Amino acid sequence: MTDLSSRDMFDDTSKNWARDEPRLLSDWTARPFLLQWCPSIRDCKVLDLGCGEGYFTRQLARSDKGPAAHMEGIDLSAGMIEFAEANENQAPLNITYSVGCATDFTPRLDSYDLITAVFVYNYTTVEQMHESMRRVYDHLSPGGHFIFSLPHPVNPFMDTGTDSFHFDRSGGWFSGRDQTFEGQMAQRDGSEVSVRCLHKTFQDVLDGLRSAGFTHFPDFRELAVTEEMIAEDADFFGPLADIPLHMAFRIRR
Repeated sequence: MTDLSSRDMFDDTSKNWARDEPRLLSDWTARPFLLQWCPSIRDCKVLDLGCGEGYFTRQLARSDKGPAAHMEGIDLSAGMIEFAEANENQAPLNITYSVGCATDFTPRLDSYDLITAVFVYNYTTVEQMHESMRRVYDHLSPGGHFIFSLPHPVNPFMDTGTDSFHFDRSGGWFSGRDQTFEGQMAQRDGSEVSVRCLHKTFQDVLDGLRSAGFTHFPDFRELAVTEEMIAEDADFFGPLADIPLHMAFRIRR
């Protein structure tokens, strides 16, 4: 990832992302599903690429899917890694963290049984995403899983009628590839965090997996709020009913 502004954005706002309980919209609408989708990590080697301040990494480490033999998180933002390491020092989960870029990361091990990338590729260009996927493939053990998520690319082209999950559109569906859509994601306490999406089509994602060397067809899900979420908090989740928010992919080497 060569866009330094994304790194600066997260360095400047890292304290706003630090949490151990769900607070962001996607903490309900995406991350629990991704956690459920992960295979058993017991005695496995796990890499969380673009781990941020470690929220999802910690969730996976604390789940009944472990314990892992090795768990590692890498993120471009030194500020995010600082918060992740502080949490690890306070409540150890045997997770190691380091600063690194999604496109040219140098992990501690040669191969991993599971690599995750939760909302990473919305901050990269199409070519950077493809390069990252090639590196993921090179570091994934045979039979290992790669699980990742992105904002649903159709969202900026829809009138959602809400600012709870909003990107400012710039460009068309095809002509707008790699255009930066600046956005806001609501937190349940009423505050917001700034997010960014470099636009990609579904074809861009599939082409990246294919060019990386993956031959299996990926599992794919479109994620949205559920009736249970609306029943829990209609004010927060209700305005986003029946709107595609995220997309999730799972593929094996």
